[in-house]
Amino acid sequence: MEKLAEKIKAVGTLKPYPKGALLFQAEDKAVGFYFIQWGEVRVFKMDEQGRELEVARLGPGDFLGEAIAFVSGRFPFFAQAVKDSTVRYFDKKAVVRAIETDPSAARFFIELLAQKCVILSGRVESLGLRTVRQRLIQYLLTNCSGTCRCVVELKIKKGELARLLGTISETLSRNLKQMQEERLIEVRGPVIQIKNCLKLRRELAS
Repeated sequence: MEKLAEKIKAVGTLKPYPKGALLFQAEDKAVGFYFIQWGEVRVFKMDEQGRELEVARLGPGDFLGEAIAFVSGRFPFFAQAVKDSTVRYFDKKAVVRAIETDPSAARFFIELLAQKCVILSGRVESLGLRTVRQRLIQYLLTNCSGTCRCVVELKIKKGELARLLGTISETLSRNLKQMQEERLIEVRGPVIQIKNCLKLRRELAS
């Protein structure tokens, strides 16, 4: 496994990005993809009025743009370093050469793309088959800090979260208020504390 990891690292190139620097802009040619070594990167779109809609925040261990690099000509969004960050950039041509010459590398990149397909499929299913409340619960459980406090710190505005969940701000606020009244969560500004993690998981599974 360590030998494979070194092979994969050798395919990419480390690149530093200071806070505020753009990794790429919307409509840039997608000729490669990124692995976040350390730091934090936000992914956002921009409407015709120049307003930004943040769609994701990525940290160490996350890949960015891998599916787009192989199936699309251009990036549909912007990516910007939130803090000083270092990424490993994988040029598409270099990845293709590795796939053609090394079966273990080919398996790694195929599994990487397959995982992204599973994630995207899950998002489509979530938007199509689950209620707003269920989508909200899934978001909270997925973004929980992982500590015994079960805290979710929103890094996007609630209006942006509503759009991410496929709803409107009023509906999101109503669901948050109802869950708080049921003592499932406690909302304090951008911080949401899950008060009954087990019950939320059971509700999502039902």
